[in-house]
Amino acid sequence: MGNIKKAAFLVLYFGRILMGHCQQADSTNTPVSDSIKTFPKVDVFDVASDIVGRRIGNKDSANSKPLSFLPSLNYAPHTSWAAGGILNGAFNIGSSESTNLSVVTLVGIVTLNKQILLSLKSNIWSNKKLLNFVGDWRYLKYPSFTYGLGSNTEKENKELIEYSYLRFYQLVYRKLIGDYYLGGGYNVDYHYNITEGPAPTLSDFDLYGPSKTSVSSGLVLSALYDTRNNLNNPIAGSHYANVSYRNNFKAIGSDNNWQQLLVDARKYVEFPKNSHNILAFWSYNWFTLGNNVPYLDLPSSAWDTYDNQGRGYIQGRFRSNDLMAFETEYRFNVTKNRLLGGVVFSNVQTINNWYTKKFDKLYPAAGVGVRIKVNKHTNTNISIDYSVGIKGESGFFFNLGEVF
Repeated sequence: MGNIKKAAFLVLYFGRILMGHCQQADSTNTPVSDSIKTFPKVDVFDVASDIVGRRIGNKDSANSKPLSFLPSLNYAPHTSWAAGGILNGAFNIGSSESTNLSVVTLVGIVTLNKQILLSLKSNIWSNKKLLNFVGDWRYLKYPSFTYGLGSNTEKENKELIEYSYLRFYQLVYRKLIGDYYLGGGYNVDYHYNITEGPAPTLSDFDLYGPSKTSVSSGLVLSALYDTRNNLNNPIAGSHYANVSYRNNFKAIGSDNNWQQLLVDARKYVEFPKNSHNILAFWSYNWFTLGNNVPYLDLPSSAWDTYDNQGRGYIQGRFRSNDLMAFETEYRFNVTKNRLLGGVVFSNVQTINNWYTKKFDKLYPAAGVGVRIKVNKHTNTNISIDYSVGIKGESGFFFNLGEVF
């Protein structure tokens, strides 16, 4: 309850500052629908400039730096309080009319749960969108809880597992025609120094076959359809679909031969018309083939690329052979200059029963969030969400950029 009060105070405090800035800027009685089209965008640097009485950052988009830095102090169910920094770079390689915005995000965080998270995630577009380079590189020292396998696990049966983790995912896509791409690359997951804490009973981790290390090394074939021009904040009318098949081979260093299939689809619709408000949809589906998937590589809640799937449930809450999830979010402007926005969202996930392999339970969640414009030139928001699931699950979730 203390965390909720602190978060509410921060939201109200910043809301008062931001709303005060907006009231000063808008002295007209222009109808909302008309003013949204013409009212200049404002970000936190404009607000800070007004407060200190001098310009902070660059005023004009032509001279603006493409970087957004966010000193990070936040809370999440799987990390407790965490501190660090997020550096987000958004830039065009070539003409902005013919090239998508490239995004590179560097994250460094330490948490009260004695976790260390370092990651570099990149989505880089070449001139005229001929090539697309997608990377996800991570180092984690990550003591965290696992809750067992399948759809019938209970939160009370959690078990602490400590491990270090290296991830190297790198894909390259080549344009086929229009916004359709075909690509391939290499993925490796290396977990090491794996140890388990005391458990009152024999856990699913023990029954599965614990080991001190695991290596999954695979080649990836992937098909992509992507009309988004800005990954930080996709505009209305954008679509995204990605089907990725990964084959792990002992011949290239994997402990076992097994396969993985990911299907990720997203759509963004302006609603209502001429409002800049967006109704967004996300379908995320993660399947494995083979009987030798390392425990920590099994599909699990919130282990997508940006750790965002399933807001409302702690990371790793559900784990099994296959996972399917769907989410919808309504993004709306609170202020006419789009400095402050909000979202309402709901999601549902299902994971297969470990023994029957059937999808026999649904786990829904819903929540609300605040959006604060941190960089108007790259349209990047700070995202602060609160979500509630079932069986007492809930939590705050923070991002630099939209969740999907």
